[in-house]
Amino acid sequence: MSPTALEQVLLPLKKYNNPNLLVGLEASDDAAVYRISSDVAIVQTVDFFPPVVDDPYFYGAIAAANAMSDVYAMGGEVTMGINIVAFPDNLPLSILSTILQGGADKMAEVGAVIAGGHTVTDKEPKYGICVTGVVHPDQIFTKGGAKAGDFLYLTKPLGVGTITTAHKGDKVDPEDLRIAIESMLRLNRGASQILRRFGVGKVHACTDITGFGLLGHASEMAAQSAAVDLVIDSQAVPLLPGARRYSSEGFMPGGMGRNRVFLQEETVPKVKVTRKLELDLEDLLFDPETSGGLFFAFDANAAEKLETAYKAAGEPLWKIGEVQLGSGLVLVK
Repeated sequence: MSPTALEQVLLPLKKYNNPNLLVGLEASDDAAVYRISSDVAIVQTVDFFPPVVDDPYFYGAIAAANAMSDVYAMGGEVTMGINIVAFPDNLPLSILSTILQGGADKMAEVGAVIAGGHTVTDKEPKYGICVTGVVHPDQIFTKGGAKAGDFLYLTKPLGVGTITTAHKGDKVDPEDLRIAIESMLRLNRGASQILRRFGVGKVHACTDITGFGLLGHASEMAAQSAAVDLVIDSQAVPLLPGARRYSSEGFMPGGMGRNRVFLQEETVPKVKVTRKLELDLEDLLFDPETSGGLFFAFDANAAEKLETAYKAAGEPLWKIGEVQLGSGLVLVK
């Protein structure tokens, strides 16, 4: 669903609240957080989608990694999942079994467990997980809170959308697809655990990059923070191998166009490109990602320690911009 449509359908729900609901619909975030005691809160999220790759096992594992990512973006740990399945009645059940095995194995990778689920018959396979996690109520990462002077970091390269679209058109290089799948399968848990060492005093805002693309999720962060603009250095943004080639050849998913319209062509634009960019690169900044990396605003005074910690852990990290005083925009240079 496009960001514009989603904003509209959620409006009636925003009137419902509860003092223990620490993160809900009042501001768009990656997961809901509900306090159950002074030191434990439940993190809950759900995500599902049609296949992005042909291999059913990888499809299930990628869907699980994507769903789990929201918990890690909030600073939590995953504990349990409930499957959500739509499956055609004219396909072998062995395919569904393999999809579910991929999801269960990815959950088991962190000691979490699939505890049940729900299925419906549909014309196209769809799979995902309702994921439950836990977090300390005082250590929740949210999208809002970026401060002027913060550095902006990203933990995975972009380009999954255009690469999987090229794959659907039978035009992808197998090695490019392999690397993209490897990126989607890699959990954001390690990146999140490093951030938790620094805590909310240094991690001022955090999200993960999924369907709204880098600029869409950056726009949410800018809008929910106080009087700041996020400045993205387009030349510093990491890209998957082949992404620019497939983008230049026109292999862009439909979500890219919807993201661009929402962010640039509404009454009040939320993103401004401040320099002339090659179109293939600019498109990738709007590219809807699947199981993308963490994107966060971090205290610049502790940046060197952060970068050292990521390097020591073997976790990828790219500095892609800064936060400055402003009015809630994303500026691309």
